[in-house]
Amino acid sequence: MKKLAFLVISLLTISQITNAQSNIRFGAKAGLNYANFTNTEIKTDAITSYHAGLLMEVSLFDNLAIQPELLYSTVGASYDTAVADFKNELGYISIPVLAKIKLSETLFLEAGPQGSFLLSKKDEAFDDYNTFDFSLNAGLGLDISKNLFVSARYNLGVTEIARDADAKNSVLQVSAGIIF
Repeated sequence: MKKLAFLVISLLTISQITNAQSNIRFGAKAGLNYANFTNTEIKTDAITSYHAGLLMEVSLFDNLAIQPELLYSTVGASYDTAVADFKNELGYISIPVLAKIKLSETLFLEAGPQGSFLLSKKDEAFDDYNTFDFSLNAGLGLDISKNLFVSARYNLGVTEIARDADAKNSVLQVSAGIIF
């Protein structure tokens, strides 16, 4: 039900934005993830992974835009047991919908929800992974030029990664991108 509600809200938002004939720009971005699990019973260590995808920036006012994105992102954690070391990687298609607030000519703040759909898993530490992950994002960015930007964002997982685990995703993303 959560998946359906998120999908309907996303589609309605995108359709309203495109019907408004606002100033719309498209772009691409890629970068590094520094990911870990929170709320776990065992000690986990962060892993470094990546994300890449497309974005759309829809200007609503001079200093406010909505920025939906479509990203492929790998997150997870590593942990040690008495038997072996494990590296758990989860591959998601993520759809953040962010409010982008320009603080100055070059500096911007971004914040909003994100829905992610699980595509792949490596090192199946849990039996029953959740196929949908909901999280909240907040970050800062810098417009290097009219078309180039860099940003740093924290992604706080709200839902558990598996039904039999209390673990939630926690990701710091550093990105570079181009927007047209």
